[in-house]
Amino acid sequence: MASSSKANLTDADEEEEEEVEHFDDFTLASSWERFISEIEATCRQWFADGPKNLLEKGAVHLGSSNKIYRVKSELKDAAKIYSMEYYFEINNNGNISDWNCTLHDLQLCFGVKEFLVISPQSASGVVLDAPEASKLLSAVAIALSNCSSFWPAFVPVHSPSRKAFIGIQNMGTVFTRRFEADRIGSQVPIKFMHLEGLYELFVSKFAYSTLDHPVHLFKVHLIMKLTYRTLPNDDEDDGIQDADAENAASETMPGSGNRSRKHWDDDCPWSEWYSAEDPVKGFDLVTTWSEKVVESSLEMAEMENSSPHEAEKWILTPNLSPNLDSSKGDRIGFASQLQLLVSALDMSFEAQFMEDFVSVENPGSDNLKSSMVIPPPTVLDRVLKDLLIEGSQFPDLAKGEHKSSRAIKGAPVESLFAQFCLHSLWFGNCSIRAIAVLWIEFVREIRWYWEESQPLPKMPANGSIDLATCLINQKLQMLAICIEKKRELNEEFQDCLGSNDDVFSHMEEDIQVGEESTSFHAKSQGFDGKRDSPLILEGFNGTKTAISKFSTNSQDVYSADKGTSDSKRRGSAGPVGSMKLLNSCQSLHAPFTQNAPLMTEDMHEERLRAVEAFGDSFNFSAQLERETLSSDMSAFKAANPDAVFEDFIRWHSPGDWENDGSEADGLSKNLTEAMKDDWPPRGQLSGRMSGHGNLWRKIWNDAPSLPTYEQKPLLDPNREGEKILHYLETVRPHQLLEQMVCTAFRASADTLNLTKFGSLKQMTTKMDQLYITMASTLRPLQANLLSGNSETIQDLRRLCMVFEHVEKLLTLAASLCRKFIPAPRVYEAIFSDYYGFYLPTMGMGSADVDVQKEFDMKLQLKVNERQVVSNMFTPPTANQSWRKVLSMGNLLNGHEPIRREVIFSKRDSSNDHHYAVSTRRGTRMNYQQEIETYRMYICGTSNDLRVALSITSYD
Repeated sequence: MASSSKANLTDADEEEEEEVEHFDDFTLASSWERFISEIEATCRQWFADGPKNLLEKGAVHLGSSNKIYRVKSELKDAAKIYSMEYYFEINNNGNISDWNCTLHDLQLCFGVKEFLVISPQSASGVVLDAPEASKLLSAVAIALSNCSSFWPAFVPVHSPSRKAFIGIQNMGTVFTRRFEADRIGSQVPIKFMHLEGLYELFVSKFAYSTLDHPVHLFKVHLIMKLTYRTLPNDDEDDGIQDADAENAASETMPGSGNRSRKHWDDDCPWSEWYSAEDPVKGFDLVTTWSEKVVESSLEMAEMENSSPHEAEKWILTPNLSPNLDSSKGDRIGFASQLQLLVSALDMSFEAQFMEDFVSVENPGSDNLKSSMVIPPPTVLDRVLKDLLIEGSQFPDLAKGEHKSSRAIKGAPVESLFAQFCLHSLWFGNCSIRAIAVLWIEFVREIRWYWEESQPLPKMPANGSIDLATCLINQKLQMLAICIEKKRELNEEFQDCLGSNDDVFSHMEEDIQVGEESTSFHAKSQGFDGKRDSPLILEGFNGTKTAISKFSTNSQDVYSADKGTSDSKRRGSAGPVGSMKLLNSCQSLHAPFTQNAPLMTEDMHEERLRAVEAFGDSFNFSAQLERETLSSDMSAFKAANPDAVFEDFIRWHSPGDWENDGSEADGLSKNLTEAMKDDWPPRGQLSGRMSGHGNLWRKIWNDAPSLPTYEQKPLLDPNREGEKILHYLETVRPHQLLEQMVCTAFRASADTLNLTKFGSLKQMTTKMDQLYITMASTLRPLQANLLSGNSETIQDLRRLCMVFEHVEKLLTLAASLCRKFIPAPRVYEAIFSDYYGFYLPTMGMGSADVDVQKEFDMKLQLKVNERQVVSNMFTPPTANQSWRKVLSMGNLLNGHEPIRREVIFSKRDSSNDHHYAVSTRRGTRMNYQQEIETYRMYICGTSNDLRVALSITSYD
């Protein structure tokens, strides 16, 4: 028995021990209680970390707000998984009633700052079951109460489209706030489209019955925000409006036809080549009313009829095109076409001649034909007509030139070759095959102008060759001059031996007096003294005076000097100071001389190479300039019949005449004093001029005495013209494309440089930087250092991207400037803000800069700027009746707001009220001076209404 009882005791102890080991904590017995505990633990952790530590742990910044961050945690209750999100701000000093600040949707609806949102992880993301929603909200409320946290918590309910929430907030041991929001997505009752009905809706939440509305006056605080939007000006919308306008005009006006639609950039410099999309699609205008107290619905009706100009603030937000900051490269403009031209340059090394790209015998022509389709002949004819027939005969070559344009070796934008390059950008998508077709036809047309002696369009037919431009432009300029000379020779030949007056008049057209001839030989000869221009007289008060064209009597006159009665001067431009001839006491006359032959850059280089090959030989330099030198000597002999070789040297090259200084002094005297000078002049030739076998003396001896109008022209227009055409017809493709790329970049930039964008300093600086970048990148092309698959091609592609960025900014600047001409501060502020937003995307910003994803600017307008913005809201026409029916009031030039936001609130004092707190002794304690007992946020249009209500209750 004893042993038996002992055994029973042992079994009882073991059972007791098992009960202790398997002790259950009934405070967490259910899954719901464990769920509350998990919520509580998560909230305590977030509360302990604080905003700064949460940022370090990976809190996500919301793109829709400037200050809101979010952390997220997953919770599990039985078989369901929920997501709990905590939204917080770094700086909690903001004011919810400030419409200008960017708020989260729930902040705006319920007037809270930091909050929790708990939702199921499902496809809808909302709680569809009402009991589940209540249970979920209760669990969060209990957990927050255990944490002594005043965070409001929200649960999304119903369907996602309704944006419905229920929520709760523990405000201590006394008050509790409850939240509810819902939305009507269609068929809004007419009553709720007006402020009067919305006011009655709010009052009904705390009035005991609807009968109290007209009897009692409830003091309701109100703030309101109205958003207006200008009519969209995109292409599709404009097409509908303009089509309606045109149809109406054709019906009302007899004989009126359809008019072409006017684009926003029709008067912009690039509109000749393409029509750009307006980067400013429109504007959103937000008008806000300051807080006011309303006591009746009649006051609300009056407020609905008030003008938006009575609002406290006007805030403007530009709606920019999404393509403006897009990097997809689908924007059409100069930059996109220049990119295609660079690709054509890359392919130009595959053939020897331009004809190879269109020839059927070319092995690669099948590939070219399949991938590069050329436009039909009608398009080709239209391009050539625009280039050659309708072109200006006297273009303004300085038009659009930037101060750095000439650093790029291209052609002026108004010149023939520049226009050809710009047309090539848009011809056949700028493929190498299309360029070849256009170039071949272009050269054929140029040859026709040459053979028919017709003036070459868009090219000056006078002046000197501009060596700062590309070689093709130099050739075309010289060809234009040759055509003009050829026409003059043909006219002279047809007139034959007309009257002397006619002959002299033709001669005067060939001779240009007062211009210095191109003195290539003066540089190569190495004279000690600078050669005087034969067309300039010296000695008149020590200055150089340009001589105008003389009449026949002044050119062919019998000398009035002694002993020269039988001598006749021909082609004299007048005496040169007090200089006398060596062999007779006659004044030394300066002759009219022919201009030195015009030369292009390649002709100069050819001569330089010859000089380098033969060394710095004085006689060789004279041989190169033999024709020019012989012409000058012949003219000098005709003007000075008794002159000797030494006289010519004294006039043509004073540095090679060594005198005792008396003659030099005489040059500074006036003509009256000079006549008293001693004669003959004393001096001698320099060593190189007096040497044996001097080529200059041999040329002098061989030169006849002929004035310029009897000489053979130094420039043979027929020979030089054929050389130029031969060059144009046989130019290598890569040489042509190199010059086209340089010219196209320069001409495109010069075209954009004509854009009017006001006083935007950022845009001016960006244009200056663009020219510097182009000059640096295009330098290898100007020096003919490019080869196939060169790194320069990649540099050119990067240059196209830089050009595109500048082109986008310039388009925006032009659009803003024309819209805000009377209010420059507005467009300067908008552009400056966008420039700062766009700069990092250009690869120009700092690496530490946080790139903003979307441009969202809000500019508060001054009172004097409101009318400019108001004028943008043009009154709707009858043809726009398909738009929304007006129904909301507060019209701005006939436009109703696209969105109306109103916040009603009712405040009660804690003293002498059921919200006052009672102490144990029965006295009432002032818990709070004034509390917001009811708050209603309403956002809606005529087709949409959203209401969010929060109620503070005493528990």
